[in-house]
Amino acid sequence: MDNLIEGQSGANRPLFQFGDFNTLTAAAIPTGQLSLSGPAEKLDAAHWPVRGDLAHIRLAGRCFVPHYAVPMEHTVVAAGANLLALNDAAAEVREALAGGTVFNVLDMSGGWAWGQVGDDGFVGYLPLTALES
Repeated sequence: MDNLIEGQSGANRPLFQFGDFNTLTAAAIPTGQLSLSGPAEKLDAAHWPVRGDLAHIRLAGRCFVPHYAVPMEHTVVAAGANLLALNDAAAEVREALAGGTVFNVLDMSGGWAWGQVGDDGFVGYLPLTALES
């Protein structure tokens, strides 16, 4: 089964269903289609959830990448953790996160989570062991 929503038609039909969230409609895209109309914006990696292979779904139409992801909300464990620029324990620390901080995960692989602090905080990597659902 795919995530296309049955029943409604045309520009007012939500394109995808992400759990209970279904506000991404074709009407939200002026032409009804996404298109690359010029160079993709060069965005600051520390503040925008976009990398060469993946971007936050809210950046669809602004950044050209092969995949867009809907964030999965997690919480930093009580002991806290350092948000890193790379998925390497020796990488630059972007921010020290307190326990209970919301971290929106966009990708998990190799024992690391890549995402953004809250909805508009720093972007970086945390070890999976620093997160709880």
